[in-house]
Order: sequence, then C-alpha cells, then structure tokens
Amino acid sequence: MPEHVQTVVPPRLRRGDTLRVIAPARSRTMVMEHDNTRWIDERFAAMGLTLTFGEHVDEDDQFRSSTVEHRVADLHAAFADPSVAGILTVIGGFNSNELLPYLDFDLIAANPKVFCGYSDITALQNAILARTGLVTYSGPHWSSWGMRDHFEPTGDWFRAAVTDDAPIVVEPSAAWTDDLWFADQDARTPVPNEGWWPLRPGRAAGRVVGGNLSTLALLHGTPYLPSLDGALLFLEDDFESDAAHVARHLTALLQQPGADGVAGLVIGRFQASSGVTREALDEIVARQPALRGKPVLAGVDFGHTSPLLTLPVGGTAEVAVGPDEATLTITRH
Repeated sequence: MPEHVQTVVPPRLRRGDTLRVIAPARSRTMVMEHDNTRWIDERFAAMGLTLTFGEHVDEDDQFRSSTVEHRVADLHAAFADPSVAGILTVIGGFNSNELLPYLDFDLIAANPKVFCGYSDITALQNAILARTGLVTYSGPHWSSWGMRDHFEPTGDWFRAAVTDDAPIVVEPSAAWTDDLWFADQDARTPVPNEGWWPLRPGRAAGRVVGGNLSTLALLHGTPYLPSLDGALLFLEDDFESDAAHVARHLTALLQQPGADGVAGLVIGRFQASSGVTREALDEIVARQPALRGKPVLAGVDFGHTSPLLTLPVGGTAEVAVGPDEATLTITRH
C-alpha cells in the first residue's frame, strides 16, 4: 500500500442499518438451488439489519455469473448509495479479479463502508486495500448465514468485527465442520477441534493482509497487491489445493517485493480432502527464507471449513506463538 494511503476503518454497523447483497463472483441463482434463506432472513432480522439486493444478483451465464459490466455496476451502486451501510457478497467463485481494471477506487474511498465475503472475494478486498486504504472484512458471505446448525461462533465473530471497536481475543472453536452443509442440513457431524498448530515460535503485530492464497496469487505483478512490508499474513485455501499447490503459491507470494518485511504468518484450517497436514505445512514453512525467525500459527478457524473467523483486511492483529500454546488478538478492525 503506498505510504500516502491512510488506513480507513469503515463506520460500525448499527441496528436499523441496511446491507446490500451483491454477486461479484457467482450468481445468487446458483445458491438458491438449495434455498436456505429462512435462516439468513431470521439472523439478520435479529440483528436489526435490513437486506437489499443488487439489480443483477440473479443473472446466470455459462460461468454461473454475470457480465463484468453488471457486476461492476452493482458494486459501484452499493458503495454510492448513502442508504447502504454495508455490503455482503452472495458467494465466492473464480472471477472477481475480472472487475479490478474497471473499479472506481475514488468512489469506494469516498464512501467507506463494511464490505464482507471470502474466498474469491480476496481479489477485491486486497485491491481495495492497496488502492484506497479501506479496511474490508474476510468473513461470511450472505449465503453462509443459511447454515442452520453449527453456525456459531461465525456470527459472533462477524458481529464483533463490524459492530464493536473492542479488541477481539480469538479462541479456537470447540468443534468444526467440513461438509456440503447447504445440500443436506440434516446430515452433519462436527469434528472436535484439537486446537491450533504452533509451527514457529515468536511474537508479532502487523497489518492484516491475505485471505485465499490462490486468489491472492492472481494479484502478483499488478497494482492491486497490498504492500507486504509489515504485513501479518492470514492465508487459507480450499480442497482443490494440495500441499504442492500451497507450497508453490506461498513461495511466489514470499518472493514479491517487500516480503522480507512480513511480520508473521497465520494459516487457516484446510479441508480434509486437500490432504494438507501439519507435517506438510511444517516443511513448507521451513523452506521460506522470509519466514525465518518469525511466528507461524496454523489450523486457525478461517478458510473453507466452519466456523469462520471475520478478519479485517487492512486492520491490525497480534500473534504470539509458544511451543505448546498461542494467542491471537485482532486489535484494530
């Protein structure tokens, strides 16, 4: 992030606010094939928040998405509308980076507001940080709120991040799930959480940069990758990324300008089908010169399993990793 761009934390969400739901990646039509909106509507109503939807959220082409022009239009309309306090993405996908050359970053900077999603939305979040300094939130999509059971503490973490200024002391969840919950809400089995994996000891504080590792790789060599100097990286990936995939993308990221100044690394939980183990991550980290002498913590509750921590991309966090325990605190969000 250029030194002249100041970090901007958007106004907190309050009861009575309106949120706009947009589809910068895949369409709401795809999500509605499994209609779980009852629980979405109930949860936002309980928070006193009203949901509205972008004009083009239901357009559905051969890529289960819509045109670049229409996705950009809905994003711009959400930021420009003074009645909208926050923006949620429908779901992720693979093509949010198509929007980057067409975004009006001056418009976004002039209308700071909560913007939340994860996975493919990583491209938009880090580009917005790099170009405007605005803190965005890597956290649940609109569709994520349709999980009937085993949803919390996802909602609690979201509310803490976007409605309160107090530091967030993160604790490991008691259990986690790794399933196609949206397809069958009755057939789910939580897995007891063994806790975080302390891979390298140390203590660090820094600006939160990251999200989905594969998506972040799409920003290499573009003006949309935030500065890594002083960054505390938070990285995750989905079931399609095995250990070799993770290793090559982490290597590429840590060869970007400024990567020697990375403060530390926090890694999200991998889906079981990825095959990424603690032992594999330990070896991957050992091969990274930019991480020598810096704390590395893995198995944290963010990524493509549930529950899902809400992270302030561009905010600040602190991590302390010992041989057998660790602490993680989000200090500015």
